[in-house]
Amino acid sequence: MDELKVFTGNAHPTLAREICDYLGMPLGKADVFEFSNENIFVRILENVRQQDVFVVQPICSPVNKSLVELLIMIDAFRRASAGRVTAVIPYYAYGRTDKKDQPRVPITARLIADLITTAGANRLLTVDLHAPQIQGFFTIPVDELSAFSILSQYFKEKTLSNLAVVATDIGISKRARDVAASLGSPLAIIEKRRLGNTDTTETTNIIGEVQGMRILIVDDEIDTAGSLIGAANSLMERGATEIYSCCIHPVFSGLALQKIASSPIKEVVVVDTIPVTNDKKLDKITVLPIASLIGEAIHRIHTGLSIGAMFE
Repeated sequence: MDELKVFTGNAHPTLAREICDYLGMPLGKADVFEFSNENIFVRILENVRQQDVFVVQPICSPVNKSLVELLIMIDAFRRASAGRVTAVIPYYAYGRTDKKDQPRVPITARLIADLITTAGANRLLTVDLHAPQIQGFFTIPVDELSAFSILSQYFKEKTLSNLAVVATDIGISKRARDVAASLGSPLAIIEKRRLGNTDTTETTNIIGEVQGMRILIVDDEIDTAGSLIGAANSLMERGATEIYSCCIHPVFSGLALQKIASSPIKEVVVVDTIPVTNDKKLDKITVLPIASLIGEAIHRIHTGLSIGAMFE
């Protein structure tokens, strides 16, 4: 593998260009488009024989189109005799379908892993999976980065006094605990339950002290913002004085932006694993760049250096 090359589909080309800027190299050339019959066409426009290829493509809206683009690109690189193909997936969709929690349902997160591997990927580079066990769905090496350090540093520089970190549910509590430790703040946890197979949740309890405190709500993604707004309202009812929120993946589907705009939350801080287009950039929303984190990981994978050392 003589040379490093980075390519992108149509899901987040801005991020791919910023990664290449960090690496000091041009973005690889490829045609990736959809015919009028909705079939996707891919053609690699430069030689990749025995090269170390990285394909940047979060599985974001339109989710299924982004996924199929990724699979076809991986297949194209494999057939073009690339030395190694790494799928760089900053946002791994279907991550919430990671187990059989009801009768006769699929484990779609595992299915996606099988598709990526079958297409010809040799390894995966991703950011903050919804469930850590998804790593085990792959038979190829997986490097999972965490961007919570980026969010923690942002709030550390704000020097908010009397701050408590709140996890939106039990599942995110370990990562929220790490954020709380880095900020020197206490941790509280919200107990919630999901109402059927919908995006609606209900807050049942808050474990920890929040009265009279500033609050930082921590989650891995904001989808419809139902959990976030429910948590914020419950915290205000319990006597919180000011509420901030942070997450890794800004999905912002449905009426999420309208809910955030009319909520008591002062600021929502995210990283750009998913493109936040101009129509989604509310005054309340702050977007932090992740290109340097992914770029450094790509450099380390290519040169055989440790990824874990980035977080020590």
